[in-house]
Amino acid sequence: MEIRLAEFIRAHIEPILQDWEAFARTILHARRMDKSGLRDHARLMLLEVADDLDSHQSEREQAAKSKGQGPVKETETWAEVHGGDRHTSGFSVMETVSEFRALRASVVAHWTRAYPTVAGQQLEDLTRFHEAIDQAVAESLEHYTTAKEMETRLFGAVLVASPDPICVLNAEGTFIYANDATTDLLALEPGAIIGKSVFDLGFSFAAQFQRRLQKVTSGKSTYRGKLVHTFASGQGERFEYLLAPVLDDDGNTEATVCMFRDITEQALAEEKIWHNAHHDLLTGLPNRRLFLDRLEQEVKHAKRSGLPLAVLFMDLDGFKDVNDSLGHEAGDRVLCDVAGRLSGCVREDDTVARLGGDEFTMILTGARHQSDVSHVARLIFDALALPFRTGPRPVHISLSIGVSFYPGDADTPVALLEAADQAMYRAKQSGPNQTCFYQAAARAVV
Repeated sequence: MEIRLAEFIRAHIEPILQDWEAFARTILHARRMDKSGLRDHARLMLLEVADDLDSHQSEREQAAKSKGQGPVKETETWAEVHGGDRHTSGFSVMETVSEFRALRASVVAHWTRAYPTVAGQQLEDLTRFHEAIDQAVAESLEHYTTAKEMETRLFGAVLVASPDPICVLNAEGTFIYANDATTDLLALEPGAIIGKSVFDLGFSFAAQFQRRLQKVTSGKSTYRGKLVHTFASGQGERFEYLLAPVLDDDGNTEATVCMFRDITEQALAEEKIWHNAHHDLLTGLPNRRLFLDRLEQEVKHAKRSGLPLAVLFMDLDGFKDVNDSLGHEAGDRVLCDVAGRLSGCVREDDTVARLGGDEFTMILTGARHQSDVSHVARLIFDALALPFRTGPRPVHISLSIGVSFYPGDADTPVALLEAADQAMYRAKQSGPNQTCFYQAAARAVV
């Protein structure tokens, strides 16, 4: 008695699936999918083919099915589900079709081993089996293509509507796509961008960007970075960007997507917040927090280099009288003028800060001897000796200066500041415009 192919498939479904699974492991995207899910899907495909073989079919229906033009069904077929699922899972068209080829090959191999010679009804069953597979391929690819076209349209709409510049560069680093936001930012037509590299377009950040691009291409991993540049359109100044590799079916980087975002307003707002938190709002000088931070960095540098540094603590003499006689507004103007004059007495690398009230501090890097500091102190006294014109009559200001040295007097920022503060009080006890060194506070007043 001849066994029918449908019955054979149901009876031998496990060994058929084992052969099919061995092939599925060679498909890149299939290796990333749940194995039991893959097997269950293949089982369903085989059982539906077997049911199709058992169903009545006219010659016209057979001819149509052999061309992938089977009757339209009201509900979604398993092959249509397969096509949509494989698109979602990232399968290529060839990977999708290869599943059917492997399924066909596995069934035929087992069938021909069992029945080397087929004729009559068995031959008809084999023909109908091929027609059913052809029909399934057609339905799967139609659904795959429909899903792919929709994805392409949606992706295109997203790119066009995106306010952020998005572009694609090939493996050689030349542009192969640029959305409208990119052309607007660069103030260039698409034809002037496509086929060019960042070097060709003359960007100041080209060398660094190209290195990042090569790292993404070779490492197959994303990179987030920031850059400062003003493009021809005049848009923005600060940007963050994302580089993401596009991998082919073999896992090699074939292109890189680049997305820019203008963060100029955000960056400037963050810088303003940071500046206000670390600077005196009246004079614009570094405040106590920033002064101690810089002093900590200078101490670390001095420790590594072996170079000394000096800390000056300064307090204005009689400043309370200015506020009492002329008012706080006039006193604020004096403080601002003092800050400007103090900054003019030192190098750009030195730090001048206002700790609060009428107290100011300095960091003098590389000051080896008391004579070096005494020279700066004389410049300060001379600068502040000039009258401050804040009202109907000029104001004269003097100050007292206390000095400490690293590492002789102290070796931590707070200890250096406290030592200079103590020396300043000794200087104030000696009269206006005096400098006192902490190391010899009892006698070294100049």
